[in-house]
Amino acid sequence: MSIVNFIKSKTFFKQIAIAVVGLLLFVFVLKFWLGVTTNHNQKIQVPNLHKMSLADVQQKLEELDLDFIVIDSASFNPDYPKKSVIEQTPEAGGFVKEQRKIYLTLNPSKYRDVSIPDLNGRTKRQATSHLRSIGFKVGENYTWVGGIGKNVVRGLKYKGKRIKAGDKLPKNSVIDLILEDGNR
Repeated sequence: MSIVNFIKSKTFFKQIAIAVVGLLLFVFVLKFWLGVTTNHNQKIQVPNLHKMSLADVQQKLEELDLDFIVIDSASFNPDYPKKSVIEQTPEAGGFVKEQRKIYLTLNPSKYRDVSIPDLNGRTKRQATSHLRSIGFKVGENYTWVGGIGKNVVRGLKYKGKRIKAGDKLPKNSVIDLILEDGNR
């Protein structure tokens, strides 16, 4: 039997019909199965978790049958309580299905610690700009010591105590300068 005769035969058309019916049956069964297993048409609105503590977040999400994962801690933000939620994904108001994970970014408990640079011998202006660039604040309480250089840095103080290069302080700390008076 040649191929042309086989294509014109009833057997060929029966095989095509069986394949089409089988494919349609497979698609409908797959669609029904996916609808059941993926909870199609079910949606839970994601609550606003910003500024909530981890314990409050856990309680709130358990009520909604959702889960969470802490993915990171951001830079300290003084506008948010310590160890509270700064960011969430998906955003508040979005829709998810039950037992889905909400990804959270938390506010650390304090500013991160930064090493004190060696500023001895630098000018007041250089030291001020360097300290500000790495995240410190420069106080207005200067301590003057005798020396030939006017406004040359001879040390640093934090809360009245002398600090040295390599010490670590929280970012945003106020550092006072010890400067030469230029009267020697």
